Amino acid sequence: MSPQDDWELLFAWRDGDGDSGERLANRYFGLLTRFFLNKVKNPDDAADLVSETFLGCTASRERIEASGSFRSYLFAVAMNKLRGYFRKRVKRQRELDDFADICVARSLPKSPTSLIARAEESRLLVRALRRLSLDKQIVLELNYFEDMRGPEIAELLGLPTATVYTHLRRGKQHLAQVIGEIADSPQLAESTVGGLNTWALEVRRKIGD
Repeated sequence: MSPQDDWELLFAWRDGDGDSGERLANRYFGLLTRFFLNKVKNPDDAADLVSETFLGCTASRERIEASGSFRSYLFAVAMNKLRGYFRKRVKRQRELDDFADICVARSLPKSPTSLIARAEESRLLVRALRRLSLDKQIVLELNYFEDMRGPEIAELLGLPTATVYTHLRRGKQHLAQVIGEIADSPQLAESTVGGLNTWALEVRRKIGD
């Protein structure tokens, strides 16, 4: 379907059409679940944030127009919900503009949730991603888990494409470094770094594919 179909489903949902709401939610449930599940304290919080994001999209119809990418609009709502989560839970005294500098690993449990893939390499990938700054983590997750390329990610996040490519390049370098630091063995680190796309696919299968 075209992007416009997403807007049509949203507006129908706002007008009381529950079936349209269910179709729209099913379409984006996996993306939102993967986005939140690796960034908050527990699966219940992630589920709440997914619900809050969809509810946020159904409010204030008069303030938005059905133009541009619905996915970008949805992601912007999700980011606002995540910002609110961190401002309440992390209790960091920073301005909103500094949000992307928060190291997510400081506010997360040390081990992945049981919903994450059980393979050692997949667990290691998730643990390493959590130790990156949020800006790098998001672009890498969109690249690995959602199979998005630089221009798609740039449109979704509202960033210059060159900035996204920089985040991807530096993020992958940092990710490999962190994997090497936290892996139980050099062999595990090597197999994880060498098969990142494979392990990302395993994580995707476990979280709302």
